[in-house]
Amino acid sequence: MGRRKKGEDVSGWVVLDKPDDMTSTQAVSAVRRIFNAQKAGHAGTLDPLASGVLPIALGEATKTVPWLMEAQKIYVFTIKWGVSTDTQDREGKAIATSDVRPTPDAIRAALPDFLGEIEQVPPQFSAVKVDGERAYDLARAGETVELEPRRVTVYEAELAGTEGDDLATLHIRSGKGFYIRALVRDLAAKLGAEGHVWRLRRTMVGPFSEAESVTLDDLQLLGQKGAASERLKPVETALDDIPALAINGEDAFKLRQGRPIVLLPHVMEALKPKFRDRTIAGQDASRAAVALFQGKAIALGDVRAGKFSPTRVFHIPD
Repeated sequence: MGRRKKGEDVSGWVVLDKPDDMTSTQAVSAVRRIFNAQKAGHAGTLDPLASGVLPIALGEATKTVPWLMEAQKIYVFTIKWGVSTDTQDREGKAIATSDVRPTPDAIRAALPDFLGEIEQVPPQFSAVKVDGERAYDLARAGETVELEPRRVTVYEAELAGTEGDDLATLHIRSGKGFYIRALVRDLAAKLGAEGHVWRLRRTMVGPFSEAESVTLDDLQLLGQKGAASERLKPVETALDDIPALAINGEDAFKLRQGRPIVLLPHVMEALKPKFRDRTIAGQDASRAAVALFQGKAIALGDVRAGKFSPTRVFHIPD
C-alpha cells in the first residue's frame, strides 16, 4: 500500500508579491505551509533582493510550471551608477568605480542595442550549471568561469525616470532566461560607466500581474481565517495562450485514464489557426492544447491526425 502524502490535496496558483530579503524557495515553503499543500513549486526565480510577482503552483498546477517558465515577464529596476559589484547588485562587493554618470539621453540612445533577439552572457552569480555545479557556488568559492552566451529576447526597454545623477529606473519586457543584472553590466559597459542593480521588481509573469498579487502577510491572515483559498487561481490560468478544447463527460473520462480522444473534422479546423511554433522544456509543443470539461482543465495534450493525445492529466479535487 502506497504511503499517504502529507498535507491537503489543494491545486491552483497563488500570485505572490514576494518581499525582498527572501529567497524564492523560502517563499514557496511559506505559501505551502499556509495551505498545508502536499506539493508546491514556483515559476521563475526572483533574486532575494528582488520583490514582486512570483507565481507559486500548488498540487496539480505544478504540472503547468514549464509552460509559465516560457512566458514573457516585465521588470522595473533601478541602476545605481558609479560602482560595479561582483554580483551586479547591491549585495555584492565593489570591484570597480567610475565618476561617469550617464545622462538620460545617453541611456535612451543606448537601449535600442538591447532590443530584439540578442546574445547575453549570464552573470557569474547565476544558477547556470557549469560541469554539474551552479555558477554562483563557483563564484562564491572565488572561481571565475567562462559562461556561454545565450540567445534571449527583449520586447521593450525604456527609461522610466531618474533620481538625481546616480539613479536611473528602467522598464523591461523580456522573454525567458533574461538576466536584469547582465543587462545592467552590459549597458554600463556600453556607456563607459560602472553600475549595479539597486532595486528590482517584477510586475508581470505571463497572465499574472502585480495588480492581482497578494503579500505574504495578507495571505497568512487569510490562512488564519481559513480563507486562503480566496487567493487561489485555477490550474488552467497558466495556460491562457494555449488553444482550449471543450470536451464532454465521456471524453473527460477517457482522458483521465490516459486514453486519446477522437476530434471531429470541424473541431480540428477550428484549432489549426491557433497553433504556433513553441518549445516547452526542450520539447516541441507546437500542436499543444488543453482539454476543458465544464471549464476545468482535464489534460494537456498533443493534437495530431484527428486525435487529442494526453501528455499531462490533471486530477483536480472538486
